[in-house]
Amino acid sequence: MPEVAPPASLDRVLVVMLAAVGDAVHVLPVLNALKRARPSSRVTWVLQPGLVPFVTGHEAVDELIAFERARGWRGFADVRRRLRGRTFDAVLLMQPYLKAGLVASFARSPYKLGFDRARARDASWLFTNRSLPPRPVQHMQDQYLEFLDALAVPRGPLEWRLGPWERERAWQREFLARFDRPIASIVVGTSKPEKDWPAERWAEVGDRLWEEHGLQPVLVGGRSARELEAERAIMARSRHAPHSALGSGLRPLVSILDASALVLSPDTGPLHVAVALDRPSIALMGYTNPKRVGPYRRFPDLLIDRFGDPGEDYPASARHRAGRMERITVDDVMEKVGVWRERYEAKDRRT
Repeated sequence: MPEVAPPASLDRVLVVMLAAVGDAVHVLPVLNALKRARPSSRVTWVLQPGLVPFVTGHEAVDELIAFERARGWRGFADVRRRLRGRTFDAVLLMQPYLKAGLVASFARSPYKLGFDRARARDASWLFTNRSLPPRPVQHMQDQYLEFLDALAVPRGPLEWRLGPWERERAWQREFLARFDRPIASIVVGTSKPEKDWPAERWAEVGDRLWEEHGLQPVLVGGRSARELEAERAIMARSRHAPHSALGSGLRPLVSILDASALVLSPDTGPLHVAVALDRPSIALMGYTNPKRVGPYRRFPDLLIDRFGDPGEDYPASARHRAGRMERITVDDVMEKVGVWRERYEAKDRRT
């Protein structure tokens, strides 16, 4: 495959990243940097329908094309129709999977950039004509920032610009008006049960947030069967019932997290949203590797790492370690709440 060199123009750029909320968060600094360096660039992003409301209105995205995988081959045909007859200066295949590669193949472009063969799963390298240089596994955010290097676009400063948008501030104020104390958002579920933390422990943490720190626990996330079961278990075991905002939707979730004095979460999309919003976040990590998918360069003193054993100097990797979330105790979490109170709460009040 030819050596990476920047395209002659970046006036029309197609981004193919279909995946989940956390990945979308990690894509945004790439698009912000591109727009900062090339304000005339018009960015089109192909993504899954559930993410469309999350990104709609973002200043770095000019056009969104929803790829409805649930429609089977009709979903592919719909995207192909939307891209027919259009030529892009660059196509960025940022998701190294077959379905994303097929979508990228529908676009005409002399420059289709993707990952090197070692990182391009499902032979997705077949759908590109440029590849990033081979590199060892690193944090997902750094992996996406590699695309900027190939485009000769400066990386910094790192910006997400996730909102809330001005039109969302009224809803945020109305949401907060129901509470007489600062809120602490608790993300109760993830995409995999192995990443979840036991609901009964969340209930105890919620009570201690209320009693010891004067915080109002707010449950956030979606309304999957596991999340609803966690909600029921937490409510049944709590002395001070938390407020449930499950199923609020992605844009309201941004407003809730932005307004939170503290966020507590396993490895899942809302954690990365909170970090992008620069909200102090206690990350509970055991199943997944924090060096690859942990909070990016923020709040390292609030990270609870049970992926590694004490003293283990493990590398970044995509490997999982089952059963590690059970190692996180309530006291572990409350110790980090103490760190938050000492190092972050006073700073928030000053600002």
